[in-house]
Amino acid sequence: MVGRVPFEGMETRLDEVADGIYRISTFIPEVAPPAGFTFNQFLVDAEEPLLFHTGMRQLFPLVSEAVARVVPVESLRWITFGHVESDECGAMNEFLAAAPHAQVAHGLLGCLVSLNDLADRPPRPMAHGETLDLGGKQVRRRLRHLNTPHVPHNWEARVLFEETTRTLFCGDLLTQVGNGPAVTGDDLTDQALNAEAAFRQTSCLTAAAQTLRSLADLEPTTLAVMHGSSFHGDGGAALRALADGLEERFSPESEFASQPSMLEGPPA
Repeated sequence: MVGRVPFEGMETRLDEVADGIYRISTFIPEVAPPAGFTFNQFLVDAEEPLLFHTGMRQLFPLVSEAVARVVPVESLRWITFGHVESDECGAMNEFLAAAPHAQVAHGLLGCLVSLNDLADRPPRPMAHGETLDLGGKQVRRRLRHLNTPHVPHNWEARVLFEETTRTLFCGDLLTQVGNGPAVTGDDLTDQALNAEAAFRQTSCLTAAAQTLRSLADLEPTTLAVMHGSSFHGDGGAALRALADGLEERFSPESEFASQPSMLEGPPA
């Protein structure tokens, strides 16, 4: 989704979006103009700190500086992400080098097809439903790994659910363009559907709708979104609304069904 852009002079924000969970956000106007695009990572402050998304390699100085405002970078224990793309895990090995006790944790499939080779240290493969117990300084943190193949895209896609704060680290789900607030209670459905119309990132409509409704049953109260504002409120209702909206707007009969991504441009 992003090529080489001038990262010099970019500002990276740090906001607490749930108890002990921090959003690290860099707004890049050159991506998805004219609105621009945010690239967000999430840090869980616990006995074993966890980072969800690393950002691109070029963002490592900014993201690592933001991490250091909460915990020492070298104290990171877990490096995690939704799927294997540069904005999710481009700086994976930079973080492994900076944090000598850190380990990548991902689904078994992602480890088999990519990360056993790409990661500088052997990753920890996780089964569907398996949890990482991070301990806690005051409150214990447990993150549940959930496979979401091809949702929104990539075979090895997954999400993480933090059980104590009921935070769903949902990766590219609910992507929005622009530079909105760190967290909002406003309905994000239309913004997410408009972004989908522009990017056409979702691989399989049927799988996406089914997966979103399954995740909604977790009844999350915070949705940690990789691109755009995070959401606080009835996360289950938000995910069900997105599933309904995707089915309505992008069904095979829809005018949007065969339109190209804005990244590809119109057919020649």
